[in-house]
Amino acid sequence: MYRQRVKAYDYAALLVLWEEININDATDGWESGKALEYLVIRAFELSGSEVTYPYQVKFSKQVIEQIDGVVYHKGLACLVECKEYQQDAVNFEPIAKLRNQLMRRPAATVASIFSLSGFTEPALTLSNFVSPQTILLWEKDEIEYGLKNKNMSHCLWIKYKYCIEHGISNFNVISQSI
Repeated sequence: MYRQRVKAYDYAALLVLWEEININDATDGWESGKALEYLVIRAFELSGSEVTYPYQVKFSKQVIEQIDGVVYHKGLACLVECKEYQQDAVNFEPIAKLRNQLMRRPAATVASIFSLSGFTEPALTLSNFVSPQTILLWEKDEIEYGLKNKNMSHCLWIKYKYCIEHGISNFNVISQSI
């Protein structure tokens, strides 16, 4: 249902949805947290990436993982996790969870966490020391920047390159002219 809905969105519609998300989740017709998940994946798709929309992984008929999406860009495979908290910064638990999910996948897979409320110091520290798993952190301003400039995929590539070269997972793409 959500996938069909968001596939009809262009950048203008995504920006309207983005504004609704930022007004304390005033997103009519979207279950809590779902609007951000689908917005992020659609933004990557519109900027040229191959994507997989949110899905569940089952083992013996049991759901063992809920994945917010996957982005494929320039040979990079990236699991997506979205946190739509309006008040509290994201702590280290989602990073630990993603690290475990990455350990079940090919070594070249990375992950990104998109947060509207930022990250705690423990989360920032852990994200820089989960090697060889790579988890890139995205702040609210970077999501907006990628949307407005129609370049989420390029932003991912810049964050990934910076992490490779400097070992820093929370590089802010706005700080670099792209």
